[in-house]
Amino acid sequence: MKKVTAQQADRVDKILAKELDVSRNQVEKLIKEGLVSVNGKNVRKPSFKVVEGDEITYTFREAQKREPVEIDFDVEILYEDEHLLVVNKPSGLVVHPAPSVKEATLVDWLVKKGISLSTISGEERHGIVHRIDKETTGALVIAKDNKTHEKLSEQLQDKSMGRYYLALIDHPLKEDVMVDKPIGRNPKNRLKMDVVPHGKEAKTAFRKLLTSQYDVELITAKLFTGRTHQIRVHLNTLGRHILGDDLYGFKTKRDKIPRVYLHAYLLYLTHPVTGEEMEFIAPLFDDMKTYLTKYFTPEEIAQKLDPRVLKEGF
Repeated sequence: MKKVTAQQADRVDKILAKELDVSRNQVEKLIKEGLVSVNGKNVRKPSFKVVEGDEITYTFREAQKREPVEIDFDVEILYEDEHLLVVNKPSGLVVHPAPSVKEATLVDWLVKKGISLSTISGEERHGIVHRIDKETTGALVIAKDNKTHEKLSEQLQDKSMGRYYLALIDHPLKEDVMVDKPIGRNPKNRLKMDVVPHGKEAKTAFRKLLTSQYDVELITAKLFTGRTHQIRVHLNTLGRHILGDDLYGFKTKRDKIPRVYLHAYLLYLTHPVTGEEMEFIAPLFDDMKTYLTKYFTPEEIAQKLDPRVLKEGF
């Protein structure tokens, strides 16, 4: 148990956040778990007011460690410095461990690399800032310290950080389109998300890139919110499906298209320490690249995947 004496009147969460040099969100978890007291009395409200001279005591929880698992893979690093890491996530790799996940995850790989952000409330975040589905590939940023994690999370919220996705779909879009429909859990199938009346706000922009004579089309998508399966759900409302996405209605056998052809291609952010505007391109994996070349020429692909062309119209 540790102690700090309040030097002025203020909210207990603000005083502790400043004292510990962590986000108020982390302090809030500490308070709500009953690990903070003022003058010997337990407080459960982050907004609790203290006055000058009050004694605040707090305790940290030990981080819950996951049992070590064998890591028999590596992940391509697109960029790394002392504050952050950008990787090109392969298909089939789960980002976060969960009770139902037995195989090694991206978090396990990060632990092996020595990247582990233990929070004061006893959970381990490992610097994961944004999520990406198991089968989806592409650019993912990881913070190496708590301050960087906090700054990148803020950028995610204010939309100064984001990604452009590439997807191969089964029928061409009629036109470039913005879908603004709320998303929540599908009431009939817990594995799926859906457009539901009281879901969370969800907004996606889609743009046509290349259309083949066989109906297959390469599109780009930009997210303005970050809901689970957002691109897949919004495409489904348009009667379109990503190749390989049998969960949301694409008709195929898995031996023909073994995974969802969705790729986070371009990531942009502001470096949390230097303030530099940065962009990262995550190269397509061989399976999606090979499929593309069945329908389009290398010259067509190269032109449309130029970052300047990709961002036009958004």
